[in-house]
Amino acid sequence: MDDASPAAAPDSQIVQAATPPPPAPAEPEEPPRIGLLRLCLLALGIGVVTGLGAVVFRDLIGLVHNILFTGRFAVAYDSSHFTPAPPWGPLVILVPVIGGIGVTWLVATFAPEAKGHGVPEVMDAIYYKRGIIRPVVAVVKSLASALAIGSGAAVGREGPIIQIGSALGSTLGQVVRMQTGERITLVAAGAGAGIAATFNTPIGGVLFATELMLPEISANTFMPVALATGTATVLGRLFFGNAPAFSVPAHLGPMAGDAAAAVTLLLYAVLGAVTGVAATLFIRGLHWAEDGFDRIPGRYLRHSLGMLLVGALIYALLRFAGHYYVEGVGYSTIQAVLTGDLAAPAFLVLLWLAKLAATAISLGSGSSGGVFSPSLFMGATLGAAFAGLAHLVLPGLPVSLPAFAMVGMGAMVGGGTGAAMTAVTMIFEMTRDYDIVLPMILAVAVALGVRRLLSRENIYTLKLVRRGHVIPKALHANMFLVRSARDVMERDVLVLDEATSFAAFLDMAAAAGGMRHVVVTRAGAIIGALRVNTDLRRAVGAAGAEVRLGELIGRRFVNVHAGAATFDVIALMTRTGAAMAVVLDDAAVGPPKVLGVITKEHVADAVAASIRLYPR
Repeated sequence: MDDASPAAAPDSQIVQAATPPPPAPAEPEEPPRIGLLRLCLLALGIGVVTGLGAVVFRDLIGLVHNILFTGRFAVAYDSSHFTPAPPWGPLVILVPVIGGIGVTWLVATFAPEAKGHGVPEVMDAIYYKRGIIRPVVAVVKSLASALAIGSGAAVGREGPIIQIGSALGSTLGQVVRMQTGERITLVAAGAGAGIAATFNTPIGGVLFATELMLPEISANTFMPVALATGTATVLGRLFFGNAPAFSVPAHLGPMAGDAAAAVTLLLYAVLGAVTGVAATLFIRGLHWAEDGFDRIPGRYLRHSLGMLLVGALIYALLRFAGHYYVEGVGYSTIQAVLTGDLAAPAFLVLLWLAKLAATAISLGSGSSGGVFSPSLFMGATLGAAFAGLAHLVLPGLPVSLPAFAMVGMGAMVGGGTGAAMTAVTMIFEMTRDYDIVLPMILAVAVALGVRRLLSRENIYTLKLVRRGHVIPKALHANMFLVRSARDVMERDVLVLDEATSFAAFLDMAAAAGGMRHVVVTRAGAIIGALRVNTDLRRAVGAAGAEVRLGELIGRRFVNVHAGAATFDVIALMTRTGAAMAVVLDDAAVGPPKVLGVITKEHVADAVAASIRLYPR
């Protein structure tokens, strides 16, 4: 049986019932909104703290790296330059193992969620934990990831700083009482601020937060994210300078409008397809490694074994190729590719395979770090190798090795993470070369399409899907929410006086069979709404002649006008706990004229109908 409420004045679009709301639900009620101004001020503070956190985090990486690889106690470390040979010869193989033991102890003792590449845990908190991340995660992730990267694990520093920034945003959102949506906005703001401060990419940071972190995009969510990201970028530039993350040749050459340019664009598309396959291998390889290492008993044993393999790999590269190449974030190798110092296709493919294996082993065995930098590394080596092969096969074409490397970087990131706009924008911001944008858009689109054909889940969502937490892969405008009440309502409704007996209602031809909706009136005024189903018919039974409709109604319903937006109707029904909304004629003068009713089932049907508009 459904409840009802008195009629309301017809001069407003939404009329709330005058009766008190129902008892509070089992979950605690959301606190009042803190407002956009206060949310923006808090986001500004998150940008400051996250920007400074990025500086401290990079100094920690430098300190660990210098101590373990060079024996110097110093924080100065430029990851764009190759690390010199260590003073301890083959014993460098044990350096990643030492770091791995420390990472395992930190993660196992203080924060298990600090394990891995971080972004999936943030997405999980947003969609399944109301934006709540434990404050300790920021500290543990900083220490564990700095120890992992500094000791040679083949992981990136962007995933950790994203999780660190998100944890700071969530912590502030828990200290200051606010609604879940506002806290989630601060979590996304911290993520965008972290990635912007790390790579000096403010636009890319905003796009990353909006593409992967925010469940909805509006001025109320975009403004705090933009403020946090911009603030963190300014602080990052104060400490790291305003130079782009990578130096590229001054003139890569714009795309000319001739046949050769068309063939070159076709090659970029082919590179996108190849990179899409490579991104799929990276996604699958990472999870194959996790499954394989999980079979080894003991977290210390499995991580030590994994990092021993990584140590042997980087020492072999140092011994036979002159540098570690794949250790840490790998920016030195990327820079060497972009400047043309590494150009042999066979060796570049070898480096791609080595980085794929090293990253999968590092994260699969239990390390803490991101996948963004490894994606850049693999994209750069794969793109440069593709350009080298193309030049051998088609020597007359204007094929630029650095240009193909840059496009490969964007395609690998976009294909692997699913954040296509972020990939294009961030590579542009990291290199400051506009001529590469057109081929990069083409390659990223193809890479994303190929990867989706081979793996529906990206490198972030697959980990969550495996634990039963599905994450949406697209942001849809809720088009049904802007439809009017008259477009959603059920029109087959009876309007009967409260004195009508239930038996008389059943005798009406219009009441025969199935679910029926009845609006009950008293002297022409609406006093309730009733859903008559099989259970109610059975419950009343033989007493139907004595039971009046007025005795079956309660006081939980709302009146709305036909022109009201569905969004407002749903909000009012949720706020009052109403099970039904009675839709009134906007133009009626005098007693209200009932046009139909809206129940939660009608809302669900409208949502289902709106989903059909979008490609699947």
